[in-house]
Amino acid sequence: MDSYKLNVCGLERDLPIIQISENLKIASFVLLGDAELAAKAGYELSKKINCDIIITAEAKGIQLAHEIARNLDEKSFIVARKSEKAYMNDPVSVEVNSITTTNVQNLYLDAKDADKIKGKRVAIVDDVISTGQSIAALEALVEKAGGKVVQKLAILAEGDAANRKDIIYLEKLPLFEI
Repeated sequence: MDSYKLNVCGLERDLPIIQISENLKIASFVLLGDAELAAKAGYELSKKINCDIIITAEAKGIQLAHEIARNLDEKSFIVARKSEKAYMNDPVSVEVNSITTTNVQNLYLDAKDADKIKGKRVAIVDDVISTGQSIAALEALVEKAGGKVVQKLAILAEGDAANRKDIIYLEKLPLFEI
């Protein structure tokens, strides 16, 4: 199997290259379970963050958001859920379509989490920014809840996302067009 050697925060990872469409392959980066990389990337990104509260989408950004919050001595961060939960009262929601997801999904915030965001300066945290669809959905969710996105941070910017001026990232990740 082909692989791509990623170097981020002084750590090397061999990422498998997988085909996700007829003419596109990606180096598959999965942060979940990689405690060492999450800790180092979280530390580096925590030096660049300036906000009142952090938000991420379920599930791959949770580990990174946790590390950043821990480094900043924050007691909490917000997780936008990918399904509406029975415990949610008056949830706020938006649609999202990501490069690594085949179907349109929704992101949800419980009313209590939406209240925590209202009037706050919010930083969006994710593992990888590629097409920007997930970040845009999180931004729409924050705005719907009455917050203002002031930063968008990720470990990796994939493909053309590396050219964006509105995101902060640690390393570039190429796309492989066929």
